[in-house]
Formats: sequence, structure tokens, C-alpha cells
Amino acid sequence: MNNFTLSLADHGPVIPVIVIQRLEDAVPLARALLAGGVRVLEVTLRTQVALPAMEAIARAVPEAILGAGTLRSVADVTAARNAGCQFGVSPGYTEAIGAACLEQGLPLLPGVSTASEVMLANAGGYDFLKLFPAVAVGGINLLKALAGPFPEVRFCPTGGITVETAPQFLGLSNVLVCGGSWLTPQDAVDAGDWGRITELAAAAGALRLKPR
Repeated sequence: MNNFTLSLADHGPVIPVIVIQRLEDAVPLARALLAGGVRVLEVTLRTQVALPAMEAIARAVPEAILGAGTLRSVADVTAARNAGCQFGVSPGYTEAIGAACLEQGLPLLPGVSTASEVMLANAGGYDFLKLFPAVAVGGINLLKALAGPFPEVRFCPTGGITVETAPQFLGLSNVLVCGGSWLTPQDAVDAGDWGRITELAAAAGALRLKPR
């Protein structure tokens, strides 16, 4: 299943980190991102409508590669799988979440922020990891430092990254893709400005600096 999460980077340099406040926004938002060439979508479990929003996207936009973000428990893993998600993303890593994802067949992109957490995730069979919160824990300097002892590990840094700084992260040898919330600004979603979101998605596709 690690191969599945690695393949997410084949679809573009940025995975949008999506917080959905209104259920009715879910499907048009997903379609707007796809229209801009962004196929991999991470919908976070941070609102009461997150799970029904995932279900709506999975049903109405099957061409999207839908992931559930903010997995914090085994129950979250089960809920994400039942909602139709194809992968999960966690802010940190625990053996329980890793085991639950393996048991339920849900590919996981686990979050780490220290060398010890990288080792724990590696022991669970994961070597494509989310660095979170990327900028707050050291950003580019930390990723460069981790490349030495963990040459085989690849990262998706998420948290605090902007369209201006994304190319710097994507230029690192151990970064395959980055996560970003700038593709779905809340004011655009609130206004139903799907054209703007499509434009942001299309611009994100041009950030790739090197072949994976």
C-alpha cells in the first residue's frame, strides 16, 4: 500500500488540504479542482460535515482520488474507509493507526515531525511520510537534515507552505509532493467562486521542478 501513496505524487506537485464547512460545497469544489488538473484531494476530518462531504465526492466525482485527512484514531480509519476514501492522512503516527490502515486496506500517508517518529513509521512499514506541521518544525532545513540518516525516506511536507515557498520544498531531493491549503481559500469557497479555485489548481500544476 506504500506504493499507492507514492503514486499520489504522479498526479501533480500539490495535494490540496481541504476543510469543508458546508456540505453543498463539497461536490462543486471537487469538480473545480479537477477542472484545474488536481485529481488527488485530501478532505480533512475537521468539521461535522467532513464525512458526508467525502461520501458525496466519492459518489458524484469518482474520477477524484479521495483521501481523508486528520485521521487520529482507529474509528477515524473505519469511518474514512466507509465513506469511500482511497487513502488516509494522519497528523502523526501511532502503531494502532498504522495497523488499522493495514488491516482495513486503507493506504496511509502518516505524519511525522521528528527523527524518532520517522523511525517509528519506518518500523510500521511506511517510508513515504508527511512532515507536519512542516514550516513550524523546521521546514526545508529539517528536510535537508533528515535526508542524511534517512536516504530512502520521501516526504510530503504540509503545514504553512504557500504558493511562493512550495517550489523551494519541491526542489529538495527527498520531497515528492507538498500539501497546501492555498488551493481552496475559504473566501472563494464561501462565494462559490469555483473559477478562481480552478485557476489556482491549474497554477499549482506548474510548480513541478523535477521528475519524480
